[in-house]
Amino acid sequence: MKVLLINGSPRKEGNTHLALTEIAGTLNRCGVETDMVSIGTQPVRGCIACGKCRTLGRCVFRDALYDTVCERLKEADGLIVGSPVYFAGPNGSLCALLDRVFYSCAALLKHKPAAAVAVCRRGGASATYDRLNKYFTINSMPVVSSQYWNSVHGAAPGEASQDAEGLQTMRTLARNMAWVLKNLKNGGEPIPEAEAPVKTNFVR
Repeated sequence: MKVLLINGSPRKEGNTHLALTEIAGTLNRCGVETDMVSIGTQPVRGCIACGKCRTLGRCVFRDALYDTVCERLKEADGLIVGSPVYFAGPNGSLCALLDRVFYSCAALLKHKPAAAVAVCRRGGASATYDRLNKYFTINSMPVVSSQYWNSVHGAAPGEASQDAEGLQTMRTLARNMAWVLKNLKNGGEPIPEAEAPVKTNFVR
């Protein structure tokens, strides 16, 4: 079993990385492999609604970050996305990537357990958490919870290490993710049979 963690911060080893590392360490101790991808500091193209992914099976834009995430999703059994809070929302570059990945690679994500993590100085964590969860809930992905909303506080690099409750929330999230993955692997009901899609746009 393997969980892909996406670090949505341009700071490769900042507080978002610290929170995700706490999760990864606990997952590893629970017998679950982890793989982390950082979005880095390069510009990230957003979706332009061209629809080419429907025929190509991938986004029309060729960039290493998108390719890396999609390739690693093929091997992942679960997904955790972490983001710093910018103006009470996730990093725009992260959302640009997720828009493309979720639209063009939905089949790689469907029915895989997922969770979001927000890292903030003071406020905006709940709005960020809510926005990221919307990617999962539109694609039949079970959302894994913790003992509290998945947020960690810290401003200066490394400051999140002082948020004892936040880090405990990350460890609980990791244990719950491992529990869900092990239950899915070791039995339970098969994936529900899907109905034929019904699309409406409310325009007469």
